[in-house]
Amino acid sequence: MCGIIGYVGHRPVVPILIEGLNRLEYRGYDSAGVAVVNGSGLEITKAAGRISVLEEMIDFESKNTFGIGHTRWATHGAPNDTNAHPHIDSSEKIAVVHNGIIENYKSLRTFLEQHGVTFKTDTDTEVVAQLIGHFYDGDLERAVRRALREVSGTYGLGVICTEEPGVMVAARKGSPLIIGVGQGEHILASDASAILSHTSQVVYLDDGEIARIEAGNFRLTTLDNVPISKETEEVEWSLEEIERAGYEHFMLKEIMEQPESMRNCLRGRIDLTEGAVHLGGLVDCTRELVRAKRFILTACGTAWHAALVGEYLFEEFVRIPTEVEYASEFRYRNPIVDDGTAVIAVSQSGETADTLAALREAKQRGALVLGVVNTVGSTIARETDAGVYLHVGPEIGVASTKAFTGQVAVLALMACYLGRRKHMSPAAAADYLQALSRIPEQMQETLDKVNVESEKVAERYSQRNNWLYLGRGYNYPVALEGALKLKEISYIHSEGLPAAEMKHGPIALITEGMPVVFIATSGLQYEKIISNMCEVQSRGGSVIAIATEGDHEIAKQADHVIYVPHTIEPLQPLLASIPLQLIAYHAAVIRGCNVDKPRNLAKSVTVE
Repeated sequence: MCGIIGYVGHRPVVPILIEGLNRLEYRGYDSAGVAVVNGSGLEITKAAGRISVLEEMIDFESKNTFGIGHTRWATHGAPNDTNAHPHIDSSEKIAVVHNGIIENYKSLRTFLEQHGVTFKTDTDTEVVAQLIGHFYDGDLERAVRRALREVSGTYGLGVICTEEPGVMVAARKGSPLIIGVGQGEHILASDASAILSHTSQVVYLDDGEIARIEAGNFRLTTLDNVPISKETEEVEWSLEEIERAGYEHFMLKEIMEQPESMRNCLRGRIDLTEGAVHLGGLVDCTRELVRAKRFILTACGTAWHAALVGEYLFEEFVRIPTEVEYASEFRYRNPIVDDGTAVIAVSQSGETADTLAALREAKQRGALVLGVVNTVGSTIARETDAGVYLHVGPEIGVASTKAFTGQVAVLALMACYLGRRKHMSPAAAADYLQALSRIPEQMQETLDKVNVESEKVAERYSQRNNWLYLGRGYNYPVALEGALKLKEISYIHSEGLPAAEMKHGPIALITEGMPVVFIATSGLQYEKIISNMCEVQSRGGSVIAIATEGDHEIAKQADHVIYVPHTIEPLQPLLASIPLQLIAYHAAVIRGCNVDKPRNLAKSVTVE
């Protein structure tokens, strides 16, 4: 959550900080602020609300070349002007921006108050600023190091001091930070999107590392002051990819990008001639994967829904027992990770705190740990034994769309990759991959046809406060994902369920005109889901069906039908999810919701 930006160099700092904050706003938008070192001290401007509020207050004519900024997603303390970052110490010489949670902040606050410190905010971050100030003796890096030895919790920190102009100290534990390397300048950020207009050369900080950053150089050490040497890396995304490109919202842009993002995801990985899948990231562990006795897929939110599709794919094509675990639950219980267990962590950002903690727990217990992530160089990508990138491009909208279909596609590729090495025949693999290779084209066909129908459904039912989404088999995870999308961005209560479970309680919710969305594409359980639709209709519910093209009979049981192209049942989630994304999008727009910045949510959940 939250966004950090810092700059030290030769250019005016304010425009760089504000530009960075605007690009990071999807990470947190409760409040924002900047701290600039000028000739007489710290110049701090901060405000509750969007970055636009801050922009109206700040001096863009400032010639200062050194400062830090932050956009907040509140954890400790209400989202107001006072609690906005940056925070300062009592001497007003030290300013801190912070992502994460300081778990022992109450005891540290008591300790500092006993030493005469008076606090001005309700945040855990002010404790860090005051603690650094308490230890400051003329060396900012040393003071940060001493303070962090007393801190329990997670942090990404940017720290500056008026006594050391031109020196910025950064530290990381559990919250991502990168250093952008320019010509005579460096930019600290929590996300590459904030620096791409200035440089694509970056250095990723790992947990337990501290950086001393100046205009012309930087130095990396451990918390124990052991020097670290790292090479710069190239960010694979371009500035154009993180712009809206004429779309009203990032979410709509990313929905519409799915044919191209799917082509990029599949490119070079399918060999139709040989009926084979090529996944270079798995080559070194293929033998161990083939010998695995059990797979555990762990994720959160939308990625968990993609992992559930993955469970069905792995059990059908690899024929190995597979479980899906919420990462937040897996990390805190005593999971069985025995010999032959392989754990796959699924995350768009590669920084999700619970998923990262789950994979570390699995790794500590001796499991082979793989990553399915989108962000190259992310922490999960670096800490797993092997893995596969999505390559769907940056996803800025908080509600995940193209990353979901990318995750499903990668898990589909992995299922075939391993299944072919177990028992899947060349002919079966060839048919499967032929269908998968057609998905990008079918996605485009879907988008061309369903947008208008999806908008009509949203217009008809967007004022209804309760929806149900029902599916069977591979389409049950699609129902979960459709319901999540609707509640995330339109704030309509919605639930996803296995269609057969409706009779075991939820059918009591059906009222006259209640919208019930059925994912009713062709498959083994088609007749049964038609029966479920009849049950809803007979109780006055309004049935919205996502169906396979050519199925004209379904209109007899549905009030609205949205058709998607035919594909094999295991790949139907890749197409059936698209109209559900569009229904949620249009419902949010109609209701006047902020589509890209839904209330109380942020893109990457890097805190518990």
